[in-house]
Amino acid sequence: MLDKVQQMIRGEVAPPPIAALIGFTLTFAEAGVATIEMEAMERHANPMGTVHGGVLCDIADAAMGMAYASLLAEGETFTTLELKINFLRPVWRGKLRAEGRVVQGGKTVGLVECDVRDDKDRLVARATSTCMTLRGEAATGR
Repeated sequence: MLDKVQQMIRGEVAPPPIAALIGFTLTFAEAGVATIEMEAMERHANPMGTVHGGVLCDIADAAMGMAYASLLAEGETFTTLELKINFLRPVWRGKLRAEGRVVQGGKTVGLVECDVRDDKDRLVARATSTCMTLRGEAATGR
């Protein structure tokens, strides 16, 4: 699956529709790690004017998902069982970088984490996710 993830970076495979909606890009991937970047703008703001927590959660989820997917074999896919995020610093505008990494991959369940940083390399949020690998019939059509 790492090949397919890297094809997305090269533009050979279309990114998921959510990437266009929110405005993020997969910029790096290798086995067990992936980076998502985006430019936070006014359109990403919550009522207080800072970047909405859901946007931060989405880029963290995408980075963790790509990191986990990069370790999957042909015919395997996955689903997220649980996702948690801690918001540590408000962001109004600027470049954000979400760096996902697999902490523990297992035959069925894995743990992934992500740090979201601003353009000054300050930690904005930290997320963790539990993912379940799907095979055979469970992976069909996903």
